[in-house]
Amino acid sequence: MSEDKIPFSIKQWAEDDRPREKLMLKGKAALSDAELIAILISSGNDDESAVSLSQRILEGSQNNLLELSKLSVNDLKKYRGIGEAKAISIIAAMELGRRRQRSSALEKPVIKNSSQAYDYIQASLSDLAHEEFVVLYLSKSLKVISHDTLSRGGISGTIADIKIILKAAIEKLASYIIVAHNHPSGNLKPSQQDIDMTKKLKAACTTMEIQLNDHLIIGENAYYSFSDEGML
Repeated sequence: MSEDKIPFSIKQWAEDDRPREKLMLKGKAALSDAELIAILISSGNDDESAVSLSQRILEGSQNNLLELSKLSVNDLKKYRGIGEAKAISIIAAMELGRRRQRSSALEKPVIKNSSQAYDYIQASLSDLAHEEFVVLYLSKSLKVISHDTLSRGGISGTIADIKIILKAAIEKLASYIIVAHNHPSGNLKPSQQDIDMTKKLKAACTTMEIQLNDHLIIGENAYYSFSDEGML
């Protein structure tokens, strides 16, 4: 029986083919992305099962969960069978996945280079449609004290207040800081504003005997390091 001729109700399927039952019988790892999404949305529409609809949603996102995570409620509602409640369920699941990526950061790792800083930060910045500016405050042993979002901006910019950065660094007794912001456009080249702000921040940090270790510009799967590029 071809895929487009299968019964539309999951309850009519063989038990092994039902996503919930399959998860119970074989474990979560046995399910495809579409089957996991099908569990979230529960039902499809008159022409598609929940799994078929989920497969189509994934295809519309290039079969990439990162791209899926960028969709809004209205984007998802364009698919017949997806109402507001189902769209919100998908978005909430994507956000939980993003937060899970950051949960290991609670171990307060030591960050010695740009690659480690990127691995720590990228989960919270790489898939955003707007710019955010974050600061990592590090101890004398380079262990993360805290990871703070300083500001949120629009598609083309955000504001970094140097006074606020240094005030927090002093309060947290930080010896080093790393700052980062994302470029939703994917262009990792620093703007003149990025360069000027970094110079001012470095000078201010030096005055306060705090070291600016790096400034990262974050893209989806890559980054630009001011330190690595000799810009600090």
